[in-house]
Formats: sequence, C-alpha cells, structure tokens
Amino acid sequence: MRDLTGMIDRRRVAKARFLQDFAMRLLAIIIIVPALAACGESQSRPQAAVPSPPQVTVAKPVSKMIADQDEYVGRFVAVESVEVRARVSGYLEAIHFQDGQIVKQGDLLFTIDRRPFETALAQTQASLAQATAALAFAESDLARAQGLAIGTVITRQTFDQRTQAKRSAEAAVAAQEAVVRQAALDLEFTELRAPVSGRIGDRRVSIGNLVTGGTSGNTSLLATIESVDPIRFEFTLDEASYLRYARLSKDGADAANRGLTVPVKLKLIDEPAFAHEGKMDFVDNAIDRSSSTIRARAVFTNPNGTFTPGMFARVLVAAAAPRHALLVPEAAIGTEQVGKFVLVIDAANVARPKYVTLGPVVDGLRVITDGLMPDDNVIIDGLMRARPGVKVLPQQSSTASASAAGPRIDAN
Repeated sequence: MRDLTGMIDRRRVAKARFLQDFAMRLLAIIIIVPALAACGESQSRPQAAVPSPPQVTVAKPVSKMIADQDEYVGRFVAVESVEVRARVSGYLEAIHFQDGQIVKQGDLLFTIDRRPFETALAQTQASLAQATAALAFAESDLARAQGLAIGTVITRQTFDQRTQAKRSAEAAVAAQEAVVRQAALDLEFTELRAPVSGRIGDRRVSIGNLVTGGTSGNTSLLATIESVDPIRFEFTLDEASYLRYARLSKDGADAANRGLTVPVKLKLIDEPAFAHEGKMDFVDNAIDRSSSTIRARAVFTNPNGTFTPGMFARVLVAAAAPRHALLVPEAAIGTEQVGKFVLVIDAANVARPKYVTLGPVVDGLRVITDGLMPDDNVIIDGLMRARPGVKVLPQQSSTASASAAGPRIDAN
C-alpha cells in the first residue's frame, strides 16, 4: 500500500515538473518569436532618407542714390477757372458747343439775339451823323465870321456865339461817337466767346430763355470753364517739414515758391507708382495758426486731360539731399516680435538672421537704413522654406542684384 502511494506521489511530482517546464518553454517562445520577427523586419526595412536642404534664391542688396521723401495728400485745382456770364440782356439764340468738350480761347460759345442791338447801333450812328453835320455847319459859320471885321461888320458877341456853337458841336460829336462805340460793344457782347482754353461744363440755360446781363447784380450764369493743361496741385505742409525744405533749398526766398525748388512726384489713387513729375510753384505767405500748416502748390503738365480739378492724389516731396542706400525686395523681409529681419547666407550656406531698420519704398524696393552690408547674400525667394541656423541650398539670382525680385510696392 505504501509503495502504491509513493508511486502516485512521484507521478504527481513528475507531472507538475513537466507542466512547469512546458510553461517556461512556452513563455520563452512567446518572448523570443516577436523579438526575432521585429529583428527581421528591422533588417528588411530600408533606412529613412535624410531630407535635402531647402533651395532658395539669393542676391546682394541694391545700392543706389536715393533721397528721403515725404508723402502728402492733396487735390488738383485749375490754373484758370472762369464763369461764363452774359454782359447784355436778351434772348439766347444759339449754343455752339457740346457739354464737356475742350474749347480754345476765342471759340464762340453762345449767341444772344442780335437784332435789338443792331437797331440800337444804327440809331446811334444816325445821331452821330447829325452831330457831324451840325459840327460842319458850325465850323463853316465860324470861318465866315473870322473873315469879317469884328466890331464893324460883325459884333464881338456874334463871333463868340459862333465860336461857342462850334465847340458845342464838337462835344456833341464826341458824345455820339462814345454812344456808337458802346452800341457796337453791346452788339459784340451778343456773341459770348471762351475767355480761356480748357474744358467747359454743361450749359446752364437752354435756347430761347431770357438771360440777364450786366456788370453787377443777378446776372445769368451760362457755363463754367476750367483750364486743363497745365494744372495745379494743392496740399499742406507741417511747420517742421516747411523748415526742413527751406533749409534744403538754395534759391532766393523772394521767389513765388519761397525758394522751395525740391522735386515733386505724383500718383493717382489707382496707380502703383509715383510716375508724374512736377515742380513747386507757390508757398503761402503765412502758417495757419489753428493747424500749424502752410499751403503749398505744385504744377504738373496734363496733355491728356487725365488730371481733373477736385481729384485727390498723393505727392512725394524730397526731404533731404541724395545719398547712397541699400534696397531689398519686400519678399525678403520677415517679421518677428522684436522687429524686421532678413536672412543672409554665410560661407557654410547656413541662413543667419539680420535685424534691420526699414526706410521708404523706392522703385518697388524697400530701403534698409541699418543692419545690412553691401556684400550680404540676402534670401530674396524662399524665405518661408528657410530657417535661421539651418543649412540651405542657395541659388544666385539671374540678375546682379535684388532689383528684379519682388513686386513693385509703393510707400504707404
């Protein structure tokens, strides 16, 4: 009985050892097989490719002579602005222009009914003829008296009367001549001609209406004319700018422009650049006390009539003597919280930031007043792909400098 019990115990111990050994081997397989699979996978997977440096375009900054400029907003005004009004009263008979057309000085614009004035002129001419005949008779009568002996044949009183009659006849002739000239003027004033060359507005009175003329009172406005070429541009300067321009100028202070001969450039609101050149022709004689500004005026040629009185525009006025400056495209300038910067390429083709101070825009390029050297290779294309301290693949711009890169942007 004991032998049977011992044999059963030995079998139980052997079975437990077998199960323990089997579990250990199974655990080893579970651990080793994934490791071997991962090892095989890692051996079969290719190595990840190292990214190539980003490609950028570089160029040296543009070096050119520039002049600091100030920008102002103003309006165009006509050199000559005339209201066409009737000088004589009458019925409007004809209109000889199209509304809004260009007229030349002396062109016929309106005609007032001439017949009443022709009649008045004929009457004055007839009166002049009567006065002339009376003068001829007085002269001949006096001539006969001068041939007679005064005191015996003719009395002194009679002689004096004939002399006075001749003088009165001469005065009457002179008065009638003046009346004839006035009647001739009135007849001439029935034709209203353009006093200046320019663009005429619309007609204010239609044919058949009675117009009131004269030199005072409520006269009829028939049309207006604004000269076109040349045209003036008015704007205001602050006191500090006026002093700076005055010191920059070399001419005498007694000129109409107060010696301000600085260049002026202009652009319209829909134009990308200051392409129109003009010159200062007038500065006011006093500074406005309420605004501390002074009125200035420039003159521009306007052969095509594009500039219109009342139109807004912007002007650039040179504020300092010309100097050398470095310029880069707007696309080469980045922005950070600390300020503006450009990326330059060093000898190892690594992008390095340079913080710069910006000036105005000249010919579509931004002036760099500080922080940049003439020999720096500036990234002008691909700024978003490059990073400070990262190696890049630079490609030299097809032009010698940065002048061809970037859009044309005006100073604003």
